[in-house]
Amino acid sequence: MGNFDLLLNGFATVFTVENLIACVFGALLGLFVGATPGIGSLAGTALLLPLTFGFNPTTGIILLGTFYYSNMYGGAYGAILLNVPGDSPAIMTALDGYPMATQMGRPSQALFTSNLASFIGGTIGIIVLTFSGPWMAVLGLRFGPAEMTALLLVAMTSIGWLVGDNPTKGVVVTALGVVMASIGMDAITGAPRFHFGSMYLLGGIPFIPFVIGSVGFAQVIKLMEDRNRAFTINQKISIRNSLLSKSEFKRMIPPTLRSSVVGNVVGVLPGAGATTGAFLGYAAQKAFKSEVELGKGAVEGIAACESANSAAAAGSFAPLLALGIPGSGTGAVLLGGLIMWGLNPGPLLFTNQPEFAWGLIASLYLANIITLATALLLIPYLVKVLTVPIKYMIPAVTVVCIVGAYSSTNSMYGVLIMLLAGILGYLMDKNKYPIAPMLLAFVLAPLLEMNMRRALLMSQGSVSIFFGSGIAITLMVVLFTIALTPILKAVIRMLRPKNS
Repeated sequence: MGNFDLLLNGFATVFTVENLIACVFGALLGLFVGATPGIGSLAGTALLLPLTFGFNPTTGIILLGTFYYSNMYGGAYGAILLNVPGDSPAIMTALDGYPMATQMGRPSQALFTSNLASFIGGTIGIIVLTFSGPWMAVLGLRFGPAEMTALLLVAMTSIGWLVGDNPTKGVVVTALGVVMASIGMDAITGAPRFHFGSMYLLGGIPFIPFVIGSVGFAQVIKLMEDRNRAFTINQKISIRNSLLSKSEFKRMIPPTLRSSVVGNVVGVLPGAGATTGAFLGYAAQKAFKSEVELGKGAVEGIAACESANSAAAAGSFAPLLALGIPGSGTGAVLLGGLIMWGLNPGPLLFTNQPEFAWGLIASLYLANIITLATALLLIPYLVKVLTVPIKYMIPAVTVVCIVGAYSSTNSMYGVLIMLLAGILGYLMDKNKYPIAPMLLAFVLAPLLEMNMRRALLMSQGSVSIFFGSGIAITLMVVLFTIALTPILKAVIRMLRPKNS
């Protein structure tokens, strides 16, 4: 039986009453939880998992799977409207989404771009999962510690050089992110690092409060300077007026398709996840021309990161189902659910439990449509958030930041980190230092360190392991190209004769 016939059987499974209810409920709940700062897909899935104990396994995984997938849509809402990302993959969305909503006065178009890009990216990811899931999972297995090290170096280097007007500042803040990520316990030996005698720092700096503070609370401080200013929306708020123009639609399609492919490939890599996909998708767009400069409200920027994170979320199901390897923290929770239900993820899952595997894949198609329709219907109501006077917006966003930081750590330590990160983010913004490289380095540095040290342990300290496979060599060539291009350009400018 071909994949298409198996998919049709999967739809037959989804369209039973209990599975359909689980799919719709998971999609809607994921959308709203994703828009709530401080929860995110990982914590949300972990909290939802115990509720599925009494469910049929197929119904349970459909609920959890659609919840995780629709989180990618919801995370962009806070990023675009309040500059407070609902989840870590939406960090990059805020770079262009918030300026487009506030500085350009086009919040509904920003939300529409985000929703449409998520739909296209997710659709591409699900189609790839349908027809080449096991093959993509095998490709992901070819990424060992050396290959993952090279990939992560490319990600960090490209953002460090390319985000912001000054590459030197990008490199500086990337290094700052690496140092901050090093605080806490050594992942390999368990030795404490940079804790300065504080028991709280032994656990490292919590990511969610750090992001909420450096992006969201920094914006609150900035709003305090302009508390008498009012945002203007240059259009009547309706679904029809939220549509993009023909030229904007043409502008968003190429980056959406490119980043969907990038995100899908990243999604199948062990430990990479949707956050890495969003960063790499945005970095890929930096190599191409955008009509509006990235970071200033470009449609291309929103489309690139949103399509990438949705494609990565869909792609992460390939290694999970075909090999039993989670592609992210949320994937690890889903894997726990599979084991809890007595299922053994792996190549035989598609043979022994086709109703389960193909029912999940079919549910993602349905969740994609349900989430898009709901998201588009909500645009006119969500945009009204920006019409609230800034003097009322400041305390409201502050409360959101505090609640999000506290709920993610269950302690005032998270709130303190959020406040300090907010001051840091404000000072960086004041001095024109980009925040994105720091956040990217903070997310990826632990993964980079772990994979690099594993690779060196395997090779007994020899760096030749980073050139030991075709994938690693290709990625290292890309890395050196990114690093050396600015230097070569500077040398060429110096050698070029000046016009008399």
